[in-house]
Amino acid sequence: SMKGTKSKAAESKRADTKLSVKKGAAATSKKPAKKEKAVKDPNKPKRPASAFFVFMEEFRKTYKEKHPNNKSVAAVGKAGGEKWKSMSAAEKAPYVAKADKRKVQYEKDVQAYNKKISGEAEDEGSDKSKSEVNDEDEEEAEGSEEDDEDAD
Repeated sequence: SMKGTKSKAAESKRADTKLSVKKGAAATSKKPAKKEKAVKDPNKPKRPASAFFVFMEEFRKTYKEKHPNNKSVAAVGKAGGEKWKSMSAAEKAPYVAKADKRKVQYEKDVQAYNKKISGEAEDEGSDKSKSEVNDEDEEEAEGSEEDDEDAD
């Protein structure tokens, strides 16, 4: 019988948490804030195009010339994918080489970007810590005044 009472208590606890989640509007209002953080940094280097995408950039142009009335992105992608699959390694080689070049450039860009970011972050950090220290000093000063009153 002991076991039975325990599980009942657990169930009621669970119900309580459900209610609190519903009540807490804070939980829902936090969501947009998270999205803001995920905003892409415009300065962040874009990931380099893979060989297939390098090929597709060119393929789209030729496809448009051959099919001027086609407005379907999916059709172009499908046609490009089919052609890419049917191409030999030798035919793909120039696109692979271009993609590799972009990757090398991208890695350089990322390193430069990360250096810049870490530099900025350090600056921000020192500013923040300064302001935090100041706040603490002010609080301590108030606290010591109260202590003096007690002494009287």
